[in-house]
Amino acid sequence: MKLVVGLAGASGSIYAARFLKALFSIEGETYITASPASLRIFSEEYETSVKTTEDILLFVEEKWKVKPKHKFHVRNFLDIGSDIASGSNVWDAMVVIPCSMKTVASMSAGLTENLIERAADVTLKERRRLIVVPRETPYNRIHLRNMLALDEAGAILLPASPGFYQMPKTLDDLGDFIAGRILNLLGHSQTLFPKWEG
Repeated sequence: MKLVVGLAGASGSIYAARFLKALFSIEGETYITASPASLRIFSEEYETSVKTTEDILLFVEEKWKVKPKHKFHVRNFLDIGSDIASGSNVWDAMVVIPCSMKTVASMSAGLTENLIERAADVTLKERRRLIVVPRETPYNRIHLRNMLALDEAGAILLPASPGFYQMPKTLDDLGDFIAGRILNLLGHSQTLFPKWEG
């Protein structure tokens, strides 16, 4: 599995952290970039002090004592000349987690002012899977129109709305639910929560 992952500056760092934790144990590679806003929010929500995308990866590795099987390649958020800014490079899918409404708006309008937006644009134009995890509530009509435009362009909208039938005991369980749903959409089996048996 070869992915691009963008952290795009919305509340909900737990979703990114638990998804990255899940990726650590899967063979494959991920190109990852994080916006300055996502670094600030991650620091605030986890009461830590991350300054870079590398710091987030180290935080996840140390907090949950995971040994990476997965290979991560960090890319600069402002580098729209990066390798993942071109469709001549190939990846299976891109995940934007969590995704701010600003980034939803930019992606839906085809704006490419940073590497997350450019890589998402490439993912859509190359007809690859784009999974967007918006984290906002309530939605206004502008949000809904922008999300509909992304859906019509081929993206999958997976709102950060965890289920409760798995009887979560911790906040991490809620993050794992979203991570597991993403893994399912990527065609990868998951054991982060039990499937519904009826």
